[in-house]
Amino acid sequence: MIPLDPLPNLIDQVYARILEAITDRTLQPGQRITQNELADKLGVSRQPVSHALHLLHRQGLVAESGRRGFEVTQLDPSRIRQLYEVRGAIDALAARLAAERAKNDAAGRARLEAALRAGHRITRKTSLNELIALDVDFHRAIYQLAGNPVIEATIAPQWPHMRRSMATVLSELDYRESAWAEHATIAKHILAGETAAAERAALAHAQNAGRMTEERLRATEETAA
Repeated sequence: MIPLDPLPNLIDQVYARILEAITDRTLQPGQRITQNELADKLGVSRQPVSHALHLLHRQGLVAESGRRGFEVTQLDPSRIRQLYEVRGAIDALAARLAAERAKNDAAGRARLEAALRAGHRITRKTSLNELIALDVDFHRAIYQLAGNPVIEATIAPQWPHMRRSMATVLSELDYRESAWAEHATIAKHILAGETAAAERAALAHAQNAGRMTEERLRATEETAA
């Protein structure tokens, strides 16, 4: 039998910390990083850093760069558009199913309402990581209320990429406000059991987010060119 990886909890913590740094752009796209450098900054040995980087490499969040080095991958505008096309279909399905079940799932309703209230409490001082976490919590509440675990299992591998893309637009205060206005509309239709309206609102929200993110990324590319 193959021996188990050592210190899995530490590997998870290192992975989460590096992913957070990539998401909030502490580690910039294109920035080169090494195992030794990260190990020193995190106060751990190279082993858990190596495991974490290889997990991130498999997900396409870092790429190999030179001897024992990696670099943070660039966000591809076309890839982001494709991702949001798929997410739009999944979110629309989830919203419709959630609206069908909302009347008979008190716990699910409460979870969605709590996620919406938390989002409405954001301010100018709310950190980017917290903004993203609140956004993810809202959508996960809908997935759970939908009652189909395949939905969340399907979208889960894409969350690291979506978290990165969300950071490009959630840093804009105007979109913070409009995003939660769209969330409120989705939640209203779900809680009222309005399946068609919930489905349309969820699809429109994903399409808006995808379009804004793609436009922002292309503008960044043009500026850098």
